[in-house]
Parts: sequence; C-alpha cells; structure tokens
Amino acid sequence: MEQIVKIQEAFIQTPLGITAIKGDESGIVSIYVLNSDTIAPSTVIPDCLETTIVQLQEYFAGTRKAFQLQLNPKGTDFQKNVWRELLNIPYGKTLSYLELSRKLGDVKAIRAVAAANGQNPFWIVVPCHRVIGSDGSLTGYAGGLWRKKWLLEHESPYKQQTLF
Repeated sequence: MEQIVKIQEAFIQTPLGITAIKGDESGIVSIYVLNSDTIAPSTVIPDCLETTIVQLQEYFAGTRKAFQLQLNPKGTDFQKNVWRELLNIPYGKTLSYLELSRKLGDVKAIRAVAAANGQNPFWIVVPCHRVIGSDGSLTGYAGGLWRKKWLLEHESPYKQQTLF
C-alpha cells in the first residue's frame, strides 16, 4: 500500500516579506514570497523544513552564497532543464535571457525560457532573480522588480557606500 505523504508548510519573515516554504521528507516543493503580510510567521516549524529556513536566514544574513537543499520540483522536463541551468549562475553574477537560452541550446526559445524562469517554484534558492535583459535591465520578476533589485544588490560584491 502506498503511503500518503502530507506536505508541510511554514511561513517566515524575511527582509522582503513573508515567505512560504512547502515540502516533506522527500524534499522542498516550493519557496515563494507572499505579496501580502496578512499571514503571520509560523510559531512551529516542521522538522522537514528546518534546514531550508536556516539556510534562507543565513542567505539574508549574508553568510550563505549557495544552498544545499533537497528540491522536489513539479514541472515539465523543459522547465526543469531551465531551473537546473539557473543553478549554474554564480552568486553575485547575472545572465541575460538570451545567454540562458543559448546555454540551453536554442536561442529561438528565449520566450519559453523566460516563461519557465517565471514559473520557478524555488524563490532565491533557484536564482531566477539573476536573469536580466540583454541590455542589463531588470525585466520581469514574479516577486516584483523591487525585490529583484534588492536581491541583486544584496549579492553584489560592490556595496554602495553612503556619502553622508
């Protein structure tokens, strides 16, 4: 008889808003930021989500540049290929949608690549925020462009100094 696994969920406060994390013992199925603060952070964290929360807190504290998590993505083979390629973009670096399409072997698939990027279920962990327009512009981001800008500045090796 097949065992039914219940997906666990936790909500944490981050500098960019409340973040929802869902998963079970076989891995994380999604991490996403809410566009509303109507949900309070969780007071009890399921064991299977502890590591993810610790690693996200370390990322926001500036002490983590890469994640070591068991991800359990749901999507098409094409989407999974795009998400795997996103993992190759180093912390503090960016890549254009065109360059990403080229790495995936088909520059004509740029729109499909952009769409798959936008469907990424693992906010920050699979760094879709590191993909920008060919002209360097901050284009498209499901969490809002202000969050994309914040994340890229957070990861930048060149911190803006205050003048006064």
